[in-house]
Amino acid sequence: MDVKVISKNVGHALLISALFMFLSLIVSILNGKDSAMGPLAISFIITFIVGIFPFIFVRKSSAISLKDGFMTIVLAWLLSFIFGMLPYVLWGGEFTLVNAWFESVSGYTTTGSTILNNVEGLPKSLLFWRSSTHFIGGLGVVVFLLLIIPDASPFRMRLTNIELSSLSREGYRFRSIKTVHVIAFVYVGLALTETLLLMLAGMSFFDAVNHSFSTVATGGFSTKNASIAYYDSPLIDIILMVFMILSSIHFGLLFGVFATRSLKPFRHPVIKFFLGTILVLTVIITVSLKVSGTYENWGSALLDSAFQVSTFITTTGFGTADNAQWPMFVNVLLLYGAFQCGCSGSTTGGVKSDRMYIVFKTISRQIKQILHPSSVMQIRAGNTFIKDDAAFSAILYIVFYVIIIFISFALLILAGVSPSEAISGTVSSLGNAGPALDSLSTMGNYSAQPAIAKFIYSVDMILGRLEIYPVFIVLSFIFRRAK
Repeated sequence: MDVKVISKNVGHALLISALFMFLSLIVSILNGKDSAMGPLAISFIITFIVGIFPFIFVRKSSAISLKDGFMTIVLAWLLSFIFGMLPYVLWGGEFTLVNAWFESVSGYTTTGSTILNNVEGLPKSLLFWRSSTHFIGGLGVVVFLLLIIPDASPFRMRLTNIELSSLSREGYRFRSIKTVHVIAFVYVGLALTETLLLMLAGMSFFDAVNHSFSTVATGGFSTKNASIAYYDSPLIDIILMVFMILSSIHFGLLFGVFATRSLKPFRHPVIKFFLGTILVLTVIITVSLKVSGTYENWGSALLDSAFQVSTFITTTGFGTADNAQWPMFVNVLLLYGAFQCGCSGSTTGGVKSDRMYIVFKTISRQIKQILHPSSVMQIRAGNTFIKDDAAFSAILYIVFYVIIIFISFALLILAGVSPSEAISGTVSSLGNAGPALDSLSTMGNYSAQPAIAKFIYSVDMILGRLEIYPVFIVLSFIFRRAK
């Protein structure tokens, strides 16, 4: 592996974090030099120096190899987590070393879980930094990195192919160079539009920016202890739902809608499957809440059901109601949403609707094949035929995903976590969804979890955000070198 090329490009990623630390520092100054000014200034200086260091000593670097690409991705994320926790550790309060690590990982992986009991107790500059980690992580540390690499660089081509999953790449009918700009255009466009609409709906400029950062990243960090329930505004709820769902749809398709001024891209079978799942879950949960007596009127049951389904399946994690007070049957359905999640090529985590669609189509084909042995059948997604190796890859990923859930569940039980919190916390963390069951609900937090449990959850968040394989590939590189 080429240490020079890896260190130089990881340095790019750290400079991106340093930039947002600097912006957070400006927020502190504008708010009367609040208590986070010192921690943010120190964090910015340290991160900037470490990030710029490789550029001083590495004048030239060779073309990146496949191994270097995977190492760059994993190290860019891991070092972002480490340097991203500095403002929390230096500020103190509820941020012990473990808590700061957890909050940083949760932010960058756009999970949105928190250890904070009093979010509103943080200074505005630190709140902005929390939301910024969502914004950076949502677009992807590596995608930010790609934006500042020259178009002709072979490194850009390699990292584009590594960072985007095979399912995701199929939706971008562009060269790799243009793909990155498409992602950035849609991402920033969604954030700006949502900020404006939230302000028109009654949010302050500061809250609108922070919640937009969280929404387009499908993260979930809020500036309020009660999350979105604080605003008690159906209009704000609806705006957030719309942008949560949009941010969970393939960015290539969203760009296609904008470029062609046509809704035809939304006819894609995976999009229909994703939106159909939201509709079915919302209807079932609405009826369940009304019949169980949890809600007195249909309107409130429908709005809260639609919002909670949207927040779980898009892995955003906002809350307008406490799902801990809802029936267990309803919570099981919400956890399924956190398992399936949104579409490839978006900011969501989880298995992805694309893979679930392929699995269901494969099962359907297998049943038909048994009934009609002599027939030749292929899996189709609209007008596109899905190859058997793509179907096998999707199924293998889900199997691997479920194995990790069981391993994490077992370790959390050994750590003393209750079964319901262990399984739901694992599914939520691996899916980068945030809220789970019991004390980990939409109105709860992870502060009471054992330190070892917080570490296990954070590992799940990382595996989920990097889609598992890059982490294990890098570990295999390391173990091979150690032999």
